[in-house]
Amino acid sequence: MEQRNKSKGARLEINFTKAAIEGLQPSSDGKRAVYYDTKVAGLLVRVAASGRKTFQVYRWHQGRPVRVTICVWPDLTIEQIRKKATQINAAMANGANPNDTLRQMREEATFADLFQAYMERHAKLKKRSWQADLEAYKRHLTNLGRKKLSAISRRDIAAIHSRLGKDTPTTANRILALISSVFGRAIEFGLWEGANPCQGIKKFREQSRDRFLSADELARFFQALEMEPNDTARDYFIASLFTGARRANVLAMRWSDIDLDAGLWRIPITKNGTPQTVPLVPAVVEMLRYRKASTKSLFVFPGSGVTGHLVEPKKAWARICKAAGLEDVRIHDLRRTCGSWQAKTGASLPIIGRSLNHQSASTTSIYARLDLDPVRTSMERAAEAMLEASRQPVKEKVIPIKRVANNTK
Repeated sequence: MEQRNKSKGARLEINFTKAAIEGLQPSSDGKRAVYYDTKVAGLLVRVAASGRKTFQVYRWHQGRPVRVTICVWPDLTIEQIRKKATQINAAMANGANPNDTLRQMREEATFADLFQAYMERHAKLKKRSWQADLEAYKRHLTNLGRKKLSAISRRDIAAIHSRLGKDTPTTANRILALISSVFGRAIEFGLWEGANPCQGIKKFREQSRDRFLSADELARFFQALEMEPNDTARDYFIASLFTGARRANVLAMRWSDIDLDAGLWRIPITKNGTPQTVPLVPAVVEMLRYRKASTKSLFVFPGSGVTGHLVEPKKAWARICKAAGLEDVRIHDLRRTCGSWQAKTGASLPIIGRSLNHQSASTTSIYARLDLDPVRTSMERAAEAMLEASRQPVKEKVIPIKRVANNTK
């Protein structure tokens, strides 16, 4: 690597390239090493003892030395870093006070502020599942929420994604998508002028989940339901199982959308952005009649929170699973159980897809492999038909197969 000692001291100048920057090592004495670019005045990189490389512009301004931090390697390319350094130099040459910029940076919004704007201006207006976004933020992103926007790098987001991905790759991908959406909306609303720090982070490969309750598990599940003290949560699980509807729709079920006499529930807006009419089986109709007679709430499953309805019955679900001896079962698996038992009892994939309001046939295709009984029945019927055909009288003479001796040629 070519280095130039331009002054009396130890000011080192190098041509900033990707290879040159990646080859820089911390100083052997434990102090930060500083290297200046040979092409842009004042542009330098500081290499800390930890190996962290920070790019800054250092120059005199209005009689005082000023440092302006650009980024940490490799958040930006060398070209982007030089472009920003040139812009900083031009602004200072025009009399701009970097201290004002730094003060603005200290006063700038945090990710929590950005997330709040995302919730109010987008999620609550256009997403039925906005509460899931809020819950995800509370569980995984509160630490990120404290950081100033300019301090958030792609490395920070990748670290969150990697940490979550060790145990729950699906959750890690959902959190990455949420962060990306927050920054994307901020750019759209003119609240953020930087790049989306999620760009370039690859999602983990996900394995489709096919967990559903078997016959033995269902028996234990219903026994545990009878023992559940929270009747609102208990009835919610019953409705989730027998309607196969998505969690957010069942939680927000309103009496005004239900016709008990006709046994129908009309969901005004689903995840797909379309309405859906769900037939209600007798067990659900009976449960709903009982609940309606003893409530004045607008919601079938009322709650004490700001939404007015049940939000997340995790404790009740944990009690039921423990009582029933169920492992690795989630609330969403009740929806999957509804579809799988439809497949088990001979329903066609189009019928299952319509009952679960799937937009894509590929989404419904999972139910074709959840249980082998329909496949086995179909193959046995085909085999029986072929054997039956073999027993019919032969109309034409069969030409004998000529036996050929083994030939080693």
